[in-house]
Amino acid sequence: MKRIFLNKLFLVSSTVLLFAYGIIYACGGGDDWDFFGYNSNFTPETFADKSYSPLFLSGSIFYGIGFDTEHNSRFNKDIKSDWGTYLKGKIDTTTVNYFLIGDEKPRYYSDDKNVIKNKEEITSLHVFYKNKKENSSSLKWGKKIPLKDEKVKSFVEFLYLAQKIETVSINNDYWSYEPVVAKTFNDSKMIQSIENVYNTTSDPFLKNRYWFLTMKARFYSNDKQKAIDFFNKTESSVPKNTLYYRALSYVAGINQKQKKYAVSNYLYAQVFDKCPELRVVTAYCFSPKNETDWNKALTMAKNNKDKAALWAIHGYYKDEKQAIEKIYELDPKSEHLNYLATRLVNGLEQSVNNSFEKDGGEDQPKKKLTVAEIKTENQSKVDKQALDLIAKISAAGNTDRPYLWDLSLGYLQTLKGDYVNADKNFDKAVKTLPKTELAEMQLRLLRFVNNLSKIDKLTDKNEKTILSDLNWLYYELPKNYKGQEFRYQNASSWSRSYLSNLYSEKGNLVLAEIFGESRYSYWNDGNAFYDDEKNLLGIKTFLSKSNKSEIENIGAGIYSLKLKDINNFQAVQATFKNKIPEAIEFMKQTDSVQYYKFLGNPFNGNIKDCHDCDHLAYQKKKYTQIEFLSTIKAMQDKLAQKEDVYTNSLLLGNAFYNITHFGNGRTFYEISIVGYGSSPYSFRDSMKKMITNCDLPKMYYQKAFDAASTKEQKAKCIYLLAKCERNEYYNNKYNNVRNWWSVEDDKINFIAWNGFKALKKDYSDTKYYQDVIAECGYFNTYINQ
Repeated sequence: MKRIFLNKLFLVSSTVLLFAYGIIYACGGGDDWDFFGYNSNFTPETFADKSYSPLFLSGSIFYGIGFDTEHNSRFNKDIKSDWGTYLKGKIDTTTVNYFLIGDEKPRYYSDDKNVIKNKEEITSLHVFYKNKKENSSSLKWGKKIPLKDEKVKSFVEFLYLAQKIETVSINNDYWSYEPVVAKTFNDSKMIQSIENVYNTTSDPFLKNRYWFLTMKARFYSNDKQKAIDFFNKTESSVPKNTLYYRALSYVAGINQKQKKYAVSNYLYAQVFDKCPELRVVTAYCFSPKNETDWNKALTMAKNNKDKAALWAIHGYYKDEKQAIEKIYELDPKSEHLNYLATRLVNGLEQSVNNSFEKDGGEDQPKKKLTVAEIKTENQSKVDKQALDLIAKISAAGNTDRPYLWDLSLGYLQTLKGDYVNADKNFDKAVKTLPKTELAEMQLRLLRFVNNLSKIDKLTDKNEKTILSDLNWLYYELPKNYKGQEFRYQNASSWSRSYLSNLYSEKGNLVLAEIFGESRYSYWNDGNAFYDDEKNLLGIKTFLSKSNKSEIENIGAGIYSLKLKDINNFQAVQATFKNKIPEAIEFMKQTDSVQYYKFLGNPFNGNIKDCHDCDHLAYQKKKYTQIEFLSTIKAMQDKLAQKEDVYTNSLLLGNAFYNITHFGNGRTFYEISIVGYGSSPYSFRDSMKKMITNCDLPKMYYQKAFDAASTKEQKAKCIYLLAKCERNEYYNNKYNNVRNWWSVEDDKINFIAWNGFKALKKDYSDTKYYQDVIAECGYFNTYINQ
């Protein structure tokens, strides 16, 4: 063991590395969930005390909080409660809290905080007591509290001294990429005056407060050894309460500063064990530099509880399994075992493959795995030593929380494929399981994972064993569970993939799609399942089915696509195929979608392809999607009757151009089945081909050209045809690109498309030609090169 403490992935102030009360500076934050939460079925909050939660397995610095920001506020609640009790009957709670933390609570507060806002008032009251002369503060507060009462006076005087130390103890620089120099309090007379009050006061409450304030003052002084000397001289007479362990963390920090790492880590472990509020701080500051430091700290342990505490922090950084073994031998009832067990199980979970896919190798697509294959793969990943250890502890049943070990064992047995014994251990856990919502949900979830894992082939009989839990998982929990801790999302997505694969192996592609929908990314390339018309019609038939089975109803309910979405897709496809009557009929079956409005006028054809410009331009009429299709049909009907051929052809060309990727009407095709993206290369090949194909607008622009009666009209048609040529060129250039770095090597920047040649040769005397030069930089460059 060359190094126990993990390398810290962030910069810290000099204070935090040396003292337990420094500030941790992180390069990134966190939130209530992180990667490990979303890939887990095992909720650590079910089993371990809240004080351990930052130490749960996490992809961030600390679980749930990202980094520790409570250094100024961690003990506010205790401080208010303690002083409130001491002053009960003298000062009301609201006033006590005002003096301690002010009218408004900033984001962070210090340990013994009198807010800067109240500093002047407290100083004025101190002057009043000292000089016995009324001032503005004494007149103000004399009407509300008995200033002459000895307890009230003691309260104010304590705050007056405490605020002096806070000038160095409070640090509001919570984000920093550079080390921050620790502040020091160098007023030795003031420190001595605080210690003198400690020595002379007889009130136990005040004596304890002044003892800690003395420790704090000496900790922040430039002679920190005096803090250790004071602690060693007085600790035997001090109650072993929170203040004691806060002071002990100061001693640990000073020893670390002095490079006495074994002593420092031994003391940090004691604080970790006895002061839950400081677990996150002491775990962070714990830092054996080598094997010798670690062994020396172990030899300092006076009893098994001390040793267990050392192993508890060691396990956080090094090896949960080893730490659990050691602590269990020392103290089976140790609560530290609980959080370490959750880290062990959560860690084992991360090796499990829930994707039903396997990497195919470099430049190869992923290989789809069968249910049998994925089980075999995952069963081989379960750590046998960890399983045996948990089985041993579960069998003994002598821990603080036996149900933790029973549930852990059952869950690992599920992953191992030992479903019968998993059931037995879940039944055993019920005997000691607490009657809490979280514990009961955790048990139910693990039972469900086990029950579904038992199923290798779906039958009417085994389907019934999971129906209740599927309804619970897919409907009841998302609707009714208001907490944030319970990890059911992974089981939800995993179960859908599991069922999808079972249906696929059964040959039921419709239900395989219904349950496996979550595999697709609708913000990227849509759903390729619908490229096959047989699949599309199969889903439509299924969704229209009135006599669905219970599991079919569950699937239909969680499937994000409804009949209107599929009809919308069919309407889009029919439009791009120029089957407008069909498109209209499908669009009529899309409910409100048919009334969605285009952002720009889809019948306008401009020189520049700038959909944002078109969206901002004034529009006399806003077209809905159904109006768009109906208008196209009306124009096509007129065209069929040879009525105003030029105008109708031009407008139809614009309409079909604008619903391609190049036009102003992309929202027409941007739906979940097609996909979304600012680049056509974000779409699957079939959809990319559809939305970039300009054959239809090209056909109508050619019809318009043939029917044009003036050079201005012909010039416009020629240019619009050139845009279609341009798009076709780039489609062909980039469609099959494998090495994007070589694309520009052809040195081709400007192409003399036929449309550009014709526009320059035959229509340079038109006004439209001049408009193109003014607006189209590409064309302008072409004619000038």
